[in-house]
Amino acid sequence: MADIPVQNIPTYTRKDFMSDQTVRWCPGCGDYAILAAVQKALPELGVRREDIVFISGIGCSSRFPYYMNTYGIHSIHGRAPTLATGLKAVRPELSVWVVTGDGDGLSIGGNHLLHACRRNVDLNILLFNNRIYGLTKGQYSPTSPPGARTKSSPMGTIEQPFNPVAVTLGAEATFIARTMDTHTRHLEATIKAAAAHRGTSFVEIYQNCVIFNDGAWDHVANKEVQDDNALFLEHGQPMIFGKRRDRGIRLRGLTPEVVQLGDGITEADLLVHDQTDRNLAYLLTQMDYPAFPVPFGILYCVEKPTFEALMLGQVRQAQAQRGTPDLRALYQSDYTWVLEDDQPLQTVLADDSDLADTLDEEYQDIIAQHLADDDAAPSEIHESLATDPIRSLTPIEPLVTVRPETRLGQAVRLMQARGVGALVVVDADRRPVGIFTEADVLFKVAVQVEDLDAQPVSAFMTPDPDVLRADMPIAHALHLMAVHHYRHVPIVDAAGAVVGLIAFRDVVRYIETYFDR
Repeated sequence: MADIPVQNIPTYTRKDFMSDQTVRWCPGCGDYAILAAVQKALPELGVRREDIVFISGIGCSSRFPYYMNTYGIHSIHGRAPTLATGLKAVRPELSVWVVTGDGDGLSIGGNHLLHACRRNVDLNILLFNNRIYGLTKGQYSPTSPPGARTKSSPMGTIEQPFNPVAVTLGAEATFIARTMDTHTRHLEATIKAAAAHRGTSFVEIYQNCVIFNDGAWDHVANKEVQDDNALFLEHGQPMIFGKRRDRGIRLRGLTPEVVQLGDGITEADLLVHDQTDRNLAYLLTQMDYPAFPVPFGILYCVEKPTFEALMLGQVRQAQAQRGTPDLRALYQSDYTWVLEDDQPLQTVLADDSDLADTLDEEYQDIIAQHLADDDAAPSEIHESLATDPIRSLTPIEPLVTVRPETRLGQAVRLMQARGVGALVVVDADRRPVGIFTEADVLFKVAVQVEDLDAQPVSAFMTPDPDVLRADMPIAHALHLMAVHHYRHVPIVDAAGAVVGLIAFRDVVRYIETYFDR
């Protein structure tokens, strides 16, 4: 967004962000007010309409993208933060908004919300909190208070509710705010502040469901009592509230308390809001009615590197080190071969022992197809693979083991001297802790290490390799190789100590004996 010249951004009004879709929420629903506030705020952000995307999950709030004349995605239940993260990662210049509810965002979507916050993806997350499932007709939600009688809790819910601002503070969101649907000026200002922040902006919006949970927020939304029950925070200002502005929040030790101004208590004794203070933000998240006024405004706001900025930094670093990426070169970078059209695979395997000796796992699919389709291959091949034990294979490569602390240079020289494609890395009891292969040398060591004697094998091996016992069928080994693209599988005894190593070429040679018949 910052790269777009200001003069190229049209002058918008609220009408420019209103879609041609009929808004379908229940009459009196707080979602109408939130929609209007967002449509009023967007023209002042300096962002082109085609660079704005609204993504939602499932619920009443999730109809939001239909009513915005921007790009939008109505996704699946709870997964809006996931889609938004992916979009922001590949199109970081976009202004990406997530619209969710207390059920969609904190129940099935709770995990996704947490990870979007901890990654600090540059998203604006608006969570409509009405303390109920409205779309599915009145079940209790993750924010419903204890004792709430709903269709799914006729005797009253026994669960403790989530505190959305406390949850996201714990998840490391860098902007956390609370506002309400009926305080339109405060709502608009909070939305603008969230949009201006770079990082995960989380805004909890108290929203009234007139059908299934009407009046859930009356203690702060009702104008008659709002001043006495709501604390509107301002950065750098003392925490004062009350109709006559004569009450405040003071800190006694580490505990906040409500005090009456006068009788020796002045504004100088009150807590001053600092939205960059994480400890203070935590205290604010724990303040709730009726013991305290409910805090509204920006509870916490700090600047940290965003996920997409760090990711793109790594991409640029990789490009600088390895050059411009080439997809074709990547596809052809490893284990490629040419099979002539006029040379059947059976002939290749039967007549060319050199080729048979050098086949690796890339031929597995071809061999499998050959076994399935070739009339010359008897069905007993399949039975033999499923019944003959691994010990019946004749290993082409000897077993060579090293310890995790073995230097890379020594390991590579050992592979060359013994003519093996893999070393089994073992502990003091000869139990496999890793496997170090030619592929590791080519694609890890060769591109990262200048001094082979400076680092141990353990830094580049594949840890905790899959292993098999010698009494298992050959088919088990073939399955592991096919599924995981292994060349080698260590063989262990009953105690888990390594006793051998089989390679894919061993299996190929075994099958080849049947092709020769």
